[in-house]
Amino acid sequence: MKKSQKHILSLDCEYDYRMIGICSHHSDYRLVWSMNTELRLSLEKASQDFVVHHKKGLHVSSHPFYEYKNNNTEISYYLIKNKIGSKLLIPEKEEFDYFLYIYNDNFDEEIEILNRIKNVPSVLTAIEFSPETILSNQNIVFG
Repeated sequence: MKKSQKHILSLDCEYDYRMIGICSHHSDYRLVWSMNTELRLSLEKASQDFVVHHKKGLHVSSHPFYEYKNNNTEISYYLIKNKIGSKLLIPEKEEFDYFLYIYNDNFDEEIEILNRIKNVPSVLTAIEFSPETILSNQNIVFG
C-alpha cells in the first residue's frame, strides 16, 4: 500500500495598510470627533458594524467602525473599536481600545500621522504595528 503525500500550502499575505493601536478612555464618537478636529479628517460611522467571523463562517462579534476616504490623496481611514463586551477584534492586542487602519500605496504624505494622533486630546497613547506580526489581522478585510 502506497502512503499518500501531504502537501502544505503556505500563503504570504502582503499588507497594503498601516495599523495603529490607540488607547482612549473616551467613547468612540468622542474620539472620532477629536480626531476629525485635530487631524482634519471626516471619519463617519459606517452604515453597518465591522463583523468578525469564525473560520467556519460563524458570527463572532460586531464592532462599531468609522470610515473616511480622502479623494484628493486616495487615502482611506478606518477606525474600529477593539473591545465589545468580552470580544476582541485583535486578541493579541487587548490593551488597545481602537485600531486605525490607513490604506494607501504611498505612505510618504502621511509619515507623521502617528505623532499627530498622539497629540489628539482624547488619545492616551498610539503605537504603530507591522500588520505581518498580528495573526488575527487576517480577519481584517475591507471591501
